[in-house]
Amino acid sequence: MRVASSAGSAHERLTEVVAAALEVAAEAGETGVYTDETARVLTAVVGKIGARISVEAEVHGFAGGWQEAVAHLGRTHPDPGDAQVLPMRPDGDDGP
Repeated sequence: MRVASSAGSAHERLTEVVAAALEVAAEAGETGVYTDETARVLTAVVGKIGARISVEAEVHGFAGGWQEAVAHLGRTHPDPGDAQVLPMRPDGDDGP
């Protein structure tokens, strides 16, 4: 299943990022230059890269799910006529 492989890949990438950050922190600690600022920067880097990895995994998972749904229709590309359009009601009750 595509989503599982995407999630596995995202997990592996994030694991590599965290391992690299820990390696940098350990080296800074061994040389005596590890500071609060070092910790803040490494935390920010892991957070930003982790957010990007998460977004990429979600997009990849959505695209994979979409492709799987289209494959169940038995076509390479969906027909625009297959789309169901429902009007939105102003009261917020969007049910049919």
